[in-house]
Amino acid sequence: MSTITTKDGTEIYYKDWGAGPAVTFSHGWPLSSDAWDGQMMFLAQHGYRCIAHDRRGHGRSNQASAHNDMNGYADDLAAVIEALDLCEATLVGHSTGGGEVVRYIGRHGTDRVKKVVLIAAVPPLMLKTEANPEGLPMGVFDEMRAGLAVAFYGANRSGAKVSQGILDQFWLWSMQSGLKNASRPSPRPTSHRTSKRSMCQRLSCTAKMIRSCQ
Repeated sequence: MSTITTKDGTEIYYKDWGAGPAVTFSHGWPLSSDAWDGQMMFLAQHGYRCIAHDRRGHGRSNQASAHNDMNGYADDLAAVIEALDLCEATLVGHSTGGGEVVRYIGRHGTDRVKKVVLIAAVPPLMLKTEANPEGLPMGVFDEMRAGLAVAFYGANRSGAKVSQGILDQFWLWSMQSGLKNASRPSPRPTSHRTSKRSMCQRLSCTAKMIRSCQ
């Protein structure tokens, strides 16, 4: 099993498929790198080197007691990138993983980064506030945690067709995360209600943000 060891001794699992320009994938809460298998398989078959890691406390990585926050996540991503000596990489992040990518750039810069892709990501701010009137009310996040897999795949929408297999797969990935680790970023989600505008302003590379209008 491929792992790297961070400065605080936490073992981080990663998968490294294919050869070519590097693309890293940062997964959403409370999943694992397996959530990216489809995208990684496709890109690896089309000339890209694809790297995804299990966030600390998730999947096959150690369930560390400390640094279960955006700074810790960003530093773990940096450790993977540096250990594999990735250069001119495209960093892809979904949901909490998008916050991880933006925080990585805020803390470690863009010397090793060529492009950034943020998919339904938490930056710059998801929660509705006076400064962000187009954000989502806290009640939306409460409902998501009450039935996360259902809301995550839009299966709670009228006419939605999501297989039980997809929902079961989500449940399995989620159950691999540690209780302490999974509850840290999203008990009443700090990752969603903390503004990351200052970090986003440090994006000096090409960045693409993808959001659903639904």
